[in-house]
Amino acid sequence: MIRIDHHNSIDESQIDENFVRASGPGGQNVNKVSSAVQLRFDAARADGLTRDTLERLVGLAGRRMTRDGVLIIQANRFRTQERNRADALERLLGLLRQAADRPLIRRATRPTLASKARRLDSKRVRSTSKSLRRSPAADE
Repeated sequence: MIRIDHHNSIDESQIDENFVRASGPGGQNVNKVSSAVQLRFDAARADGLTRDTLERLVGLAGRRMTRDGVLIIQANRFRTQERNRADALERLLGLLRQAADRPLIRRATRPTLASKARRLDSKRVRSTSKSLRRSPAADE
């Protein structure tokens, strides 16, 4: 059981890993060894995620989420299978933690009377300094 926060957790059996050949670093080994990891997590059928977290996860995942609700993460940054596996799992957990964070709701506030006065004073000062830069009018 992998704990995300006090409301959400996932079972390790819900994570499926496939190892495929990777492009990129690996030298001559790249054509012989399947070092890239394709991690699949069926978020739609996961028991340990709250509905809110799942909705935010769908928005965060974007194209990495299939229509069936399966999250697919590709990891081929490193040369070894173990490091790619750890990288894919860390990216999955990072996405889940980000989805578990409930965003703060912005409450509209009104500017104070003092802040309005400060703004108008600064506008007046700026206007005065700019008007003094002008060349004198023709009638003067």
